Amino acid sequence: MTTIQIDLPDATAQAAREAGLLTPQALEQLLREAMRKRQVDRLFAAMDKLAALEPPMTEAEIDAEIDAARAERARRR
Repeated sequence: MTTIQIDLPDATAQAAREAGLLTPQALEQLLREAMRKRQVDRLFAAMDKLAALEPPMTEAEIDAEIDAARAERARRR
């Protein structure tokens, strides 16, 4: 278990405490949701980059990229 200390303005801390957001369980849930949102945001950013490729990759090109990545991963093992 890790202990974290944060500094908040008094009004913010009081409002968060009254809303039940300063409990370990509530803070853990907030952090997990924020991490999940970041993962989703990164996924959509990657999808946007792929969609912006000109011309779009063919299915064969995608398969070739996947095969190359798998071969590289196997080589590093």
